Amino acid sequence: MMDEIQRRLLMEVADLHTVPEGAYNIRANGAMAARNTTANIDITSKLDKSGIDIVIKPGTKNESVHIPVVLSESGLKETVYNDFYIGEDSDVVIVAGCGIDNCGTHDSQHDGVHRFFIGKNARIKYVEKHYGSGQGTGKRLLNPRTEVYMDENSYCEMEMVQIKGVDSTVRDTIAELKSGARMVVRERLMTHGDQDAVSNYKVYLNGADSGADVVSRSVAKDNSKQEFNSGIIGNAPCNGHTECDAIIMGNARVVAVPQLEANNIDAALIHEAAIGKIAGDQLIKLMTLGLTEEQAEEQIINGFLK
Repeated sequence: MMDEIQRRLLMEVADLHTVPEGAYNIRANGAMAARNTTANIDITSKLDKSGIDIVIKPGTKNESVHIPVVLSESGLKETVYNDFYIGEDSDVVIVAGCGIDNCGTHDSQHDGVHRFFIGKNARIKYVEKHYGSGQGTGKRLLNPRTEVYMDENSYCEMEMVQIKGVDSTVRDTIAELKSGARMVVRERLMTHGDQDAVSNYKVYLNGADSGADVVSRSVAKDNSKQEFNSGIIGNAPCNGHTECDAIIMGNARVVAVPQLEANNIDAALIHEAAIGKIAGDQLIKLMTLGLTEEQAEEQIINGFLK
């Protein structure tokens, strides 16, 4: 049974108001709270360390897997290892994410290591949301590491979201793509107060006609700090694009480091970065419609992070 705080966290990180359909594994305060498998998707606990194996049969389509984690116990720290084996010609949605509610004085921390092995011609959409709440002085810490290994002509779309309440995070993502594989990453991030966030991406385009598009949109408020490091390495005829757009407010600090490495004459790689404050004319226009300055800023930020 889950308490009200844990159910609220599930709603925030996985949009779950009730038990989801399909396969799922819900983890609460360091233990499995609920699990369901299907004929095409199997979930088993690892025997040598904390975590699970998710095996999706070849040809599985229009199915989903939910694997959210919630922590509501102050001082709890854990590292979880989850491996995904996506069979050839499958097409699935995977929803992860972690929510921490810390009302105590000790730091709470969840570090998740996710590895994806995507078979030939398979497609996945992966959604990972991070959220923090609670009035305690203990910090809410999240450090995800994601590894993606893509076989020929596979497709991976990743939506990485952190909007509220996480005091510190270091997000490491590494991907290796074979011929014809394509990866799309959309990161949305907001920090405030004294929070800090680091995002590191390394994408290796190893096969002919592989491609990657890594885009981050972020807002840094108050005294928070953000760092975005995105590297695309073209080792074959390929196409790669990375972009960082950030709004900076107050005394915040944002560092954007796009990096390209072309090791093949037919590697076409592009990077873009833009950091700036909210334009004054945007604020004035919304304020003439009756909004306060604070409300106008909120509307602009919501549209930017949508």
